[in-house]
Amino acid sequence: MQMRLLGRTGIKVSAYCLGTMKFGKIGNPDHGECVRMVHRALDAGINFVDTADVYGPGGESEEILGAALKGRRDDVVVATKVNGSMGPGRGGSSRRWIVAEVEQSLRRLRSDHIDLYQLHHPDPDTDLEETLSALTDLMRSGKVRAVGSSNFPASEIVEAQWVSQRAGLARLRTEQPTYSLLNRGIESEILPVCDRYGMGVLVWSPLAMGLLTGRYRPGGEQLREAQLRFVPRHMSDERKHAAVEHLAQVAEEAGLSLTHLALAFAVNHPAVTSAIIGPRTLPQLDDLLAGADIRLDDDVLDRIDEIVAPGTDVGPIDVSYVPPSLTDPKLRRRD
Repeated sequence: MQMRLLGRTGIKVSAYCLGTMKFGKIGNPDHGECVRMVHRALDAGINFVDTADVYGPGGESEEILGAALKGRRDDVVVATKVNGSMGPGRGGSSRRWIVAEVEQSLRRLRSDHIDLYQLHHPDPDTDLEETLSALTDLMRSGKVRAVGSSNFPASEIVEAQWVSQRAGLARLRTEQPTYSLLNRGIESEILPVCDRYGMGVLVWSPLAMGLLTGRYRPGGEQLREAQLRFVPRHMSDERKHAAVEHLAQVAEEAGLSLTHLALAFAVNHPAVTSAIIGPRTLPQLDDLLAGADIRLDDDVLDRIDEIVAPGTDVGPIDVSYVPPSLTDPKLRRRD
């Protein structure tokens, strides 16, 4: 597994980051298998794991990860997030919430520190200086090693850097945007801005919420089911399906699966540090790991550019989307 520097933090992380959004009731309710997935990923050379307090009811994903890392915590760079709603009045990026919620994440993760603490979304109701001041204090206390953002537009990334410099506060060292063969919009502004400020980039959904696995083909039963229950606008976009068909042909001619083509593309950009893979089962993880050493040649990259132009998106992707089960009170439990 290739190792890369996480921006200018000095931290070395794997080119694949294990995402745990599907750990627990919203994906795989078998905690034992989820733990085995973490161990399989670590044994394969992944040292970077991403989660969030809102993944799974009541922070279930963090709890599973905490159990999985028992005895191996020092070998892993753990990233989690704050800002998402954990219930009425429990969310956002205020000092009050951040200082309270970091303690809950630490408890669930069974750790005395978080390597990368990320703001899950921008918070228009909270002044950035207020937020960065709270994150700075967490770093000074040793509870957090580095801080970053997720789903921030380029303008807010720049503003956060300016606020940090002006007020002498900790800088956001990473950004976590969506990036895939179908969604290349970050190439136009976000990746150049991150590169300018020396920020690491963790890209999520490199398989475009499943469209780039090849399972959801037009006319198939799996696609019809996905259109009914999971991001229907995304799954029903005819432009995306047309692009997927062309990309599948490129993959076939290159002797690759569509999944492996998509992941190799995501980590190919020099400004991308890691691609977050989000398997639900062990077989899915094994398939993703099998493509870790694939490199794309210029001919293949040129073919991709002809299908999806650099810096463009084939239809929008809703970065604010949260699966209903994440907010379903029936699935929540008290901490």
